[in-house]
Amino acid sequence: MEMPIAVIVQVIAGILGGQAIGTAFQQEAMSQLPKIISGAVGGVAGGSFLGSLFGGAAGADPAAGGALGGILGNIIGGAGGGAILTAIAAAVMNAMRNR
Repeated sequence: MEMPIAVIVQVIAGILGGQAIGTAFQQEAMSQLPKIISGAVGGVAGGSFLGSLFGGAAGADPAAGGALGGILGNIIGGAGGGAILTAIAAAVMNAMRNR
C-alpha cells in the first residue's frame, strides 16, 4: 500500500476509534477537538505499528497477502491506537480538571 493512503486510513480509523471511546466513556473534560487530534495521532502511531506487523510496509507484495494484511493492520491499529491515546488524554485532562 502506498504510504499516503496508509496514513489517511490510519488517521480516519484513529478518529473513529477516538470518537467511539469518547462516546463510550462520555468524558466531560474533553471537547471534540482534543478527541479528533488524539484519535488521529494515536491512529497513525497504532496503525503504523500494527500495519508493519501485518505486512503493511511500503512496497509490500500484494500477491503474498501484503496489501490486505496492510489494510487490516492499518484499520485495526489505527482504531485501537486512536482509542487508547484518546482514553489516556481524557484521563489526564480529567485529572487536571479535578486538581
